[in-house]
Amino acid sequence: MAAPFPERLDLIFAALADPTRRQLLSMLLEDDMAVSDVAQPFRMSLAAISKHLAVLAAAGLIRQERRGRITWCMLDPEGMRLASVWMQGFGQFDPVDLDAFERFLDNEMREWAQE
Repeated sequence: MAAPFPERLDLIFAALADPTRRQLLSMLLEDDMAVSDVAQPFRMSLAAISKHLAVLAAAGLIRQERRGRITWCMLDPEGMRLASVWMQGFGQFDPVDLDAFERFLDNEMREWAQE
């Protein structure tokens, strides 16, 4: 059973906070990979990589599948989709025009100084 939406987002963003896990996701974006192949470019133990993969799997960002003696990892797009949909909710706001904001503050400060 999947975690409720807010808790799932917590797991997703916690998983994405680590640069090693983001690099693992980038590698899996190219293709499904065996755990041993995923671990190869990193200077850490297979056990450490397996822990990172477990965090990604718990967040729903990847799936792992045993094929014989080999464990394969693949992206699970649903996890990223949840995070993306949540972040798109913030797209409703206009970008802040910092130059206009600075002019507004300058004007306010001049008026305040004149009082």
